[in-house]
Amino acid sequence: MLSVESQVLTRHRDLLAGKSLHFAGFVRDDFPCQQISQSAVSLSSVYFDYVHQASTLPNVHFGLPAQWQAEVLVYYWGKNKQEVRFELTHLLSLADVGQRVLIVGENRAGVRSVESLLAPFGAVQKIDSARRCGLYHFTLERVPTFSLDGYWRCYTPANLAGLRLFSLPGVFSAGELDAGTALLLSTLQSAVKGRVLDVGCGAGVIGAYIKQKNPAIELVQSDIHAMAIASSQRTLVENGLHGEVVASDVFSHIEGKFNLIISNPPFHDGVDTAYAATERLIAQSKAHLYSGGELRLVANAFLPYPDMLARAFGRVEVLAQSSKFKVYRAFA
Repeated sequence: MLSVESQVLTRHRDLLAGKSLHFAGFVRDDFPCQQISQSAVSLSSVYFDYVHQASTLPNVHFGLPAQWQAEVLVYYWGKNKQEVRFELTHLLSLADVGQRVLIVGENRAGVRSVESLLAPFGAVQKIDSARRCGLYHFTLERVPTFSLDGYWRCYTPANLAGLRLFSLPGVFSAGELDAGTALLLSTLQSAVKGRVLDVGCGAGVIGAYIKQKNPAIELVQSDIHAMAIASSQRTLVENGLHGEVVASDVFSHIEGKFNLIISNPPFHDGVDTAYAATERLIAQSKAHLYSGGELRLVANAFLPYPDMLARAFGRVEVLAQSSKFKVYRAFA
């Protein structure tokens, strides 16, 4: 099923047919694959779950935008404006004057701000409005400069023993320690041993905190977001800690079993509420835990996770709770 953004693009196939196309941004469907019969198609995405699904495309790149070349760049606007600014600026810094770009996104995700974002670099024109989306045409007149160093943020949360966290735009816990993660960390008072997996690691705070307190553990951190992977890697390095950080769609690229699987799992997909990733995390964790191993996660109290945990593990405990969050524990 096509996303609403792709449905808008289908109204303008004349702008795509016969052109070399590069897709980027928050693409979530197979619309790029559908263009192969008429166009040369490439794609770059910072979301590993999508790249994993789009592996049938002949030219797919996961990670921060690399060198690319196409007659038309098709960019899907995401919900995080700072991530969009980061990615679009990077993409355009690799392009030449005259590059044509189509930007499509939902109004509720703030796509209207593309006009002010790109105005310093060329002419922006809205060419369609449908499905509560906007479609914009942009021609690059002044190539922006891009410096990765300028986008890094660093902060040291109180009560975390001087741990320094590094993050790029769009990463969860990018500028401050969120209340849910803080509650989860407050439950980690006793020693942790063996192999530990931090799923959806974001800026790396959970795994780094555990490794700092328990240096002998074998730490693996995973995320689908390229900026999160880069952030967690730098957080470990800057704090003198060792761990493996991998791109994985929940357990898709995770090897072996663990003594502890821990997570503050996301429940949004773009601007929509989505539980699919956490459902898979809960349903599949037991198979990735040693006997007696533990799954521990924090979530908004209203989310339907206790029933999911009970079905997967039989018994679930609430270790801590606040007015907004609960920390759950279940044993294999």
